[in-house]
Amino acid sequence: MAADGRTARVSAPSVEGSLVMRLLPGVLSVIAGSADIIGFLGLNGLFTAHITGNLILIAARIVNGSAVGLAHMLSVPIFILVLGLTRLLVAGLDAAGIASLRLLLLLQFLLLAGSLALGVAGPPVAPDAPESILVGMLVVSAMAVQNALVQISLKGAPSTAVMTTNVTRFMMDVGEVLFAKTLTQAAQARRRAQHTWPAIVGFIAGAGLGAACFAAVGMWSLALPTSLALLAVATGLVAETKA
Repeated sequence: MAADGRTARVSAPSVEGSLVMRLLPGVLSVIAGSADIIGFLGLNGLFTAHITGNLILIAARIVNGSAVGLAHMLSVPIFILVLGLTRLLVAGLDAAGIASLRLLLLLQFLLLAGSLALGVAGPPVAPDAPESILVGMLVVSAMAVQNALVQISLKGAPSTAVMTTNVTRFMMDVGEVLFAKTLTQAAQARRRAQHTWPAIVGFIAGAGLGAACFAAVGMWSLALPTSLALLAVATGLVAETKA
């Protein structure tokens, strides 16, 4: 309890901490990369992690006179809604003095597990069928939770889903290391780059693995991000036990 009577906010673990924490953004990026490509291939071109890509697809289909899928129309508002609800959840956890990282990782796992269960529950259905749309929204919701947790529950983490930002940040930091005027600036840039490159590599690896899995087993490929999300939950438990 803080001196003014308010409950002190629980300190979020940092990627500067243990090896487990340094590896977590990379694992999350593999989840995002695999979920994104599986959604694109199996759910009528739906981006589940690179959510703004759906805005481009909506605009392109309108211009081309093509039908705009309901999943694409719903993805952005659902993503925003879940971000807001996640922030409210973390505020409540903070007020209760409860660390949020492992609970958000668990929530992400449950959403992905739900998408897997629904996606393979019966025979394949059309990408615009209600079951497919619900699968897509569950994955979009899981990615919203992931985007929120790296912002508020994991200090110093790069984005695990927006690779344009990460690649830009990484190259700028490489330049800073080479041309910095002081050793302090160079050290800070090197530290940021060390945290950014695993996210870039992880997303690329996730996209490749997700595509290969989808080609082999269809929507069962959602087992890949789901199982990795379970691994992330275990990672969060280890991190908070050591904190």
